[in-house]
Amino acid sequence: MERVQEPQQTANVMPFSRLAASLTQVWVVLFYTLSSLVMTYPLVLHMRDAVVGRIGDNIYFVFLMRWYQRAWFELGISPFFHPWLNYPQGWNLFSTDTSLATLLFGLPASLLAGPTFGYNLAVLITFVFSGWAMFYWVRRMTGSVGAGLVAGFIYAFLPYRMAHFVAGHINLLGMQWFPLYFMGLYEILRGRPVNNAAGQSNGIFASIPWKPMVLTALMLAMIGFTTLYYLYFTLIISAVFVAGFVLLVNRRALSDLHFWARLVVLALLALPPVLLSVLPSLGLESQGGLASRSISLASMYSASPTDFLLPSTDHFLFGRWVGQNFDRSLWIEATLYMGVVALVLAGIAWLHRAETRQSGLLKLALLLIVVAIILAMGTDLHWNSQRVEVPVPEFMHALLDRATVPVPLPTVLLFKYLPFFDKMRALMRIGVFALVFLSFTAGLGVDWLLRRAGPRRALPLTVLLLALVFLDFYPGPYTELATVAARPVDSWLAQQPGQGAVAQFPFIQAEDQDQVYNTLVHGKPYIGGFFSANQPEQYLRIRPVLEQFPQVNGAEGAALLRQLGVQWALFDTRQYPALGELRAQLEALGFRYVTTLANEAVFELSTAP
Repeated sequence: MERVQEPQQTANVMPFSRLAASLTQVWVVLFYTLSSLVMTYPLVLHMRDAVVGRIGDNIYFVFLMRWYQRAWFELGISPFFHPWLNYPQGWNLFSTDTSLATLLFGLPASLLAGPTFGYNLAVLITFVFSGWAMFYWVRRMTGSVGAGLVAGFIYAFLPYRMAHFVAGHINLLGMQWFPLYFMGLYEILRGRPVNNAAGQSNGIFASIPWKPMVLTALMLAMIGFTTLYYLYFTLIISAVFVAGFVLLVNRRALSDLHFWARLVVLALLALPPVLLSVLPSLGLESQGGLASRSISLASMYSASPTDFLLPSTDHFLFGRWVGQNFDRSLWIEATLYMGVVALVLAGIAWLHRAETRQSGLLKLALLLIVVAIILAMGTDLHWNSQRVEVPVPEFMHALLDRATVPVPLPTVLLFKYLPFFDKMRALMRIGVFALVFLSFTAGLGVDWLLRRAGPRRALPLTVLLLALVFLDFYPGPYTELATVAARPVDSWLAQQPGQGAVAQFPFIQAEDQDQVYNTLVHGKPYIGGFFSANQPEQYLRIRPVLEQFPQVNGAEGAALLRQLGVQWALFDTRQYPALGELRAQLEALGFRYVTTLANEAVFELSTAP
């Protein structure tokens, strides 16, 4: 392995050395914990009652936190199928991200202090764990605590992470597995045969580095249990990683049986847990439950080169200017800013790669950064989030039925021919791997600077670099927080006898994330759910009938609601200002007006027409 050789130590020194190493890990974790509280402030003051940003995907993950708790500890059923959402058909939660591996961080806290606290704690842990994981990788490869500390800080607080933090995407915040996975993968690829005392090889499987093997397989499984987006993209990047290793680091590996044996063993170790994470999704796909995206949608979610160069629109100094002068309509997905400081540090590492003792790994990292950027740029070239169109010769206008054409990029081939690739909506998310390897490369640049500075200047230089990264990434204190609280109508429903189902109108609201959270409060079956792009068969069947109910399809809609077991129909009065007219229509269809609580008018549906 390419890492700093530790000096030979005596037996008396070893216990002290291990204690010092343990203490280093403790204060590093404390450093990232404090940094996370500062970067996400004032979240720490609202752990139990609010989430940063507006109500959106965050409330769905708060729901999942409580649902996992209920399914395992109260009902004793699988948490991945919810029998009371999309009622009565039920809903396979694998139609969207379950993010089990990340939410588990907050589950004990949820049991004690509620799901909002558990969700917020899990979010904070992703920042701490991500920083520590990158620290560990860089520290392991360089021997430098300062280099690891800066690299971990870059990685933990990438604007990509801060943007998805605001959006409540805890699934995409689950990046803590990547450094450990790629660290283990590199160690496996670089493994050496173990020779006996006579200098002869002990056989192919004697070269298996079991600790990295288990670590790498486990990390890949954790990626799968975090989000299938990351798992699918990780497998693509891993193929490039292995190919790049052979081409740039060790071409003799192609003829090395030990090399292939290590890859086979890794695949065998990783296959069972990875299959466990994806089998429900594969089953859903076999039933037509995973929708393929159109190439026009994939194009819309393709990254621009500017996305990697522009500071985030929530940066405390430059964010407003960026938002006013550039198209940031998809700013959350498009925030792939690499950072001036990180780029400079990575450039230093590259320029002095011979001195870093990691020349091969640096070449591999650069390849992966370039590949990830190209793939993230999607099916065709964009600039400033707008598709680039080039003119075609006039004689081709009639043939093409257009005067301009887009500039195709390599990802379009993956979209058309690679299985499951067209299931991925936001292609720009694969750009996260450019950020992973840039953070690592920046750490190698810090290591070179610290060695040049010498021991006396190492600490102030580390502090200076951390401060510069902070200024480059800091979003400022968050001013928008959303309170997580039950609606009055949900508390009222919880007191009503029976287990008749609930329907929300207008029906477009049936798939809102907050409506799913509301089921935690009223505890009754619900005919909607957070279906996103993968909408279940029942919902697709009933939506055309109910989307304009009761103004259109009144009698048919009422009959369908009875068939679905609906007892309570809630109408958002902000969308139905003529409440008297609505009441007359519903009562003619067999509904009984009950009450209006806040913005929700409640009607009870009789069992007979």
